[in-house]
Amino acid sequence: MGCAVFENPPSFPALNADLVEVPTHERLVAREPSPHRPRFLMLYGSLRERSYSRLLTLEAARLLEAMGGEVKVFDPAGLPLPDGAPDIDPKVQELRQLAEWSEGMVWTSPERHGAMTGIMKAQIDWIPLAVGAVRPTQGKTLAVMEVSGGSQSFNAVNQMRVLGRWMRMLTIPNQSSVAKAFLEFDEAGRMKPSAYYDRVVDVMEELFKFTLLTRDAVPYLVDRYSERKESAAELSKRVNQKAL
Repeated sequence: MGCAVFENPPSFPALNADLVEVPTHERLVAREPSPHRPRFLMLYGSLRERSYSRLLTLEAARLLEAMGGEVKVFDPAGLPLPDGAPDIDPKVQELRQLAEWSEGMVWTSPERHGAMTGIMKAQIDWIPLAVGAVRPTQGKTLAVMEVSGGSQSFNAVNQMRVLGRWMRMLTIPNQSSVAKAFLEFDEAGRMKPSAYYDRVVDVMEELFKFTLLTRDAVPYLVDRYSERKESAAELSKRVNQKAL
């Protein structure tokens, strides 16, 4: 239950003042910061043998690991189409367990026909908004990146930002878009020095910082007046039913 901020002021006739809270800095500071390494899940959107979205993902994973993070990369090969298999499918379960385990994510997609790939979207669609009372993505940080075969574009990252917001994730401001990706990786699959590589470093640094900043405050950050109001109404209804 929230702490009342004001007593039924006439300027807020639609407000339940008993359920309003004033955000405070103290509630945002963890008394005991999590001791484990930040946990990141990496998703990429191509199954090609030489997949540039996978190569970019692996490059980003190396950076996060070097910074001290724990990283897991999901292989989308074998993941069925959304609704094309039951939720108990092993690949679906693997993806959902990784999503729940993670504290931050990186989504990297090729741009195809001016959009993210179906493989990328399928992975996101298999992550539910809710599993019981748990929202697997709510409050987790997110970084978005894309690769393209031609000139630089931002269609895929813009779409993934919309999805991140829909999944109630904290999408960081920075992002990466690598143009003519076939020129940016050597034969061993490592990214060459370039302004594109520097931006990837920027994005991973920012993701790491935002994850450290928010992971212990997620319950407070995602606490909402509307949900407190709904919970109070449900509680009142149950209490009144018992009193009849």
